Formats: sequence, structure tokens, C-alpha cells
Amino acid sequence: MSGIKSRDTKPERVIRQLLFARGFRYRLHVKGLPGKPDLVFPKYRAVIFVHGCFWHGHDCHLFSLPKTRQAFWSAKIGGNARRDQRQMQLLRSSGWRTATIWECALKGRGRLSPGLIAEICDVWLTGDEIELELAGQR
Repeated sequence: MSGIKSRDTKPERVIRQLLFARGFRYRLHVKGLPGKPDLVFPKYRAVIFVHGCFWHGHDCHLFSLPKTRQAFWSAKIGGNARRDQRQMQLLRSSGWRTATIWECALKGRGRLSPGLIAEICDVWLTGDEIELELAGQR
């Protein structure tokens, strides 16, 4: 597990490129915020997390619990999901708007087009909605 990257992953880099091309400027992995969000937009008081479907337990075609050491993996992934929820609540109670973009939105059979993802993020960032969750089509 030590070889698994927690930042600058391919899905995260794709989202950064899409939003930068649309003129959005952001900070990366701000340590002072709960969960060290992947992208922080201080101007919009918004943060974006780009989650891997396996590591965060997303219910999609990219997630399946390993057949070996199921108790360990179930506890590990369940703990990650609970931590994510706590961090989202802390951010929202501090006045931050939160978005989660799941890995399945970017790859796999239900992926969304990059243009659509960029448009949805653009509308969310410049709008008033508090929360956004973007996943691939089922």
C-alpha cells in the first residue's frame, strides 16, 4: 500500500487540466483544511476531492472487495468512507462547498466525456450549490 499514490493521481491531473483550461485557478492539497482536499478554490470557497472508487468504497463497477483478507479490506475501506464523511461535514460547517468526483466518472464503461465533466464543474463552481457528487453512468 505504500506504493499507492495519494496525490497527483491520473484522475486528479485530468480534472486539474480541464478546470485550468477553463480559467479556474486553485491550490493543491491545502494542509490547513480537513482532509487536505485535492483542489481548493478560495475565490469560490469550494473544494474538490477526486476519489478512487476502490479506496473510498464507491458502489460502482470499478469496486469489488478483494477475496483475500476480506475483514481487513472491509474495515480499511469502511474507515476511509467514514473519515471522508466526517471531513465533508467539517468543511461544510466551516462554510466550504464540497465536490466529490469519482474515478468512474473518468474511466470505465460508464465514464462521462471530459467536456461534460468540465461543464458540470464550471456550473457548480460559479453557482450556489453547496454539494456536488459526480460519478459515471450506471
